[in-house]
Amino acid sequence: MVHTLELAIALTRLNHQVCIFALDKDEQGFEQKLPCAVGLIPADAAPREINQLIYQRIQEFVLFLSAQSLGFDIYHAQDCIGANALLELRQQGKISHFVRTVHHIENYPSPYLQQCQDKSIRYPDLCLCVSDRWQQSLKNDYGIHAPRVFNGVNLERFSAQPCSGDADLKGRYGLTGTPIFLTVGGIEPRKNSICLLKAFAQVRLQYPHAQLAIAGGATLFDYQPYRDRFFEVAQALDIRVGQSLVLPGIIPFADLPALYRCADVFCFPSVKEGWGLVVLEAIASGLPIVLSKQPPFTEFLASDQAHWVNPERPDAIAQGMIQAVKAPLILDAAKRDSLLSTYSWQRSAQGHLERYRQLITAHQ
Repeated sequence: MVHTLELAIALTRLNHQVCIFALDKDEQGFEQKLPCAVGLIPADAAPREINQLIYQRIQEFVLFLSAQSLGFDIYHAQDCIGANALLELRQQGKISHFVRTVHHIENYPSPYLQQCQDKSIRYPDLCLCVSDRWQQSLKNDYGIHAPRVFNGVNLERFSAQPCSGDADLKGRYGLTGTPIFLTVGGIEPRKNSICLLKAFAQVRLQYPHAQLAIAGGATLFDYQPYRDRFFEVAQALDIRVGQSLVLPGIIPFADLPALYRCADVFCFPSVKEGWGLVVLEAIASGLPIVLSKQPPFTEFLASDQAHWVNPERPDAIAQGMIQAVKAPLILDAAKRDSLLSTYSWQRSAQGHLERYRQLITAHQ
């Protein structure tokens, strides 16, 4: 969602007309005011069975868009659901071509979900990706050359400069520990949450008043068995929710920048990411980073810009966390600005425009 919104804002600032179509489950729309048009698609109560859920969401997209007067030059899906909907619309003759960005590829146990993912990758007129890792996977596994168009970071929003409301946010979320380790993305397998929890237990031997905050967690998929295991491990390690373990859930849009600034270290030992937008947000917020030593992170950060760890070893993650407290690698303002300016949403938008124009020319 962040990629979609920031790209839409950047394209609008470059004087292009943009409309975001999005499923609206709670009839609340987006938290922030957007400078572009928005088409909110009513989303009915979803069935519990995941295959039925995905099918229903695709059809909600198709029915809504079929009723619109579609006259856009480009249709761009950022996920499997949107891409399958656009594929149906192209088959109906409602649109002539569409683009899909592949952020990462999942291994689904369900044949239906795997088929949906494969169709969303194989059949767009153009596939884009955000990192070398997934560009190579698309080439090896699908025989597709997907041009790479990188992500960005919003420096108007994320900053190391303290604000008057930071202390209040700490109080509201119960962030009273020393030090505070933050991760963003919720509790799920690809975020490597259980390994991070085990590492945190080792860190507490040196820092008994430390806290681990795990923010976020909204997802289509049910990771309940993994979550159950996570809380079993927490109980076995005497890590108590609401005390040393803080689980604020989904963070309001306005709170996230301050949440980064309230932390001492950002931990992200993820085992699978498309890019890792939160890593750049944390760097922009002035935090030292504990990060998996693997792509895509190694594509855009140098060896001295993060505390690199083996994500499969809790002891290695713990050592990285402790090192980030004792001797944090924090980029000075000049180096930080140089890194982050490379990954602006304006530059990302310009890269998208180049690919859009090539596709339009090919279809003309």
